[in-house]
Amino acid sequence: MTAIPPPDELREEFLRFLTVEKGLSANTRAAYGRDLDKFLRFLEQERTPWPKVRESGLVRFIHRESRAGLSARSLARLISVLKSFFRFLLLDGRLDKNPSIHLSSPKAWLSLPAVLSESEVKMLLEQPDAADPRGLRDRAMLEVMYAAGLRVSELTGLRLADLRLKDEFVLSRGKGGKERIVPLGRSAVEAVGRYLEEVRPLLAGESEEILFVTRLGGPFTRQGFWKLLKGYARKAGFQAKVHPHVLRHSFATHLLDHGADLRSVQMMLGHSWITTTQIYTHVSRERLRRVYDKYHPRA
Repeated sequence: MTAIPPPDELREEFLRFLTVEKGLSANTRAAYGRDLDKFLRFLEQERTPWPKVRESGLVRFIHRESRAGLSARSLARLISVLKSFFRFLLLDGRLDKNPSIHLSSPKAWLSLPAVLSESEVKMLLEQPDAADPRGLRDRAMLEVMYAAGLRVSELTGLRLADLRLKDEFVLSRGKGGKERIVPLGRSAVEAVGRYLEEVRPLLAGESEEILFVTRLGGPFTRQGFWKLLKGYARKAGFQAKVHPHVLRHSFATHLLDHGADLRSVQMMLGHSWITTTQIYTHVSRERLRRVYDKYHPRA
């Protein structure tokens, strides 16, 4: 057994391990870090040093988080973090026994994702003012996000070199740095073309590689784009909460509604597992059920 490092030092070593060995994205690492911080605070309150943790202590911690209202999905991730953390300690020679080995994750019942109808997406995309340079930029961003089903971090991280307007596709970098090629529709290609010709030269310096830039010439933050999207959703009169992932959900659902096969949608979304993509088939079935119930005379 090696010397016992303080919890803060151990935390940083674990997060570095996730980066190098697991290739997790920055967002996933940050979420793991927050979950681990919760657990380390629990150990401090219990006055239990981490080498002395037993399965009973882990169960107490998980039950406490469950009673505090943590969702099944968040609870499943928390358990995954604990199992990864203690596996890391075991592999690193810090422990000779893994107290998390018998922990089992609760079934993460997935709530159906919120989606916009096709007419609502059209209404949202029409909100930016085409007479204003920033409106042209915003329209191009919204068009690309919906056309390619991008995550907000993928959209804000797009570089000029990732764009293939002539071939009508974009190269996207998803979770863990995985690359995928996603087609762009004519509407998105046209919007981006106008932005590149009329707006970007006014905002970006010659050395800036990021495709979509703010009025200060730099890349958008995820929060900055979210604020922009919420403004246009309010302008469109949407009462429900509209967040960046809604466009991604809508992209997948509309493709399936129009007959796309699940494997192709999986590839375009960049999902590692087709079971993740299957949630959108449930959305489509629910929509069909609502239409049937509303319009069939003997429903």
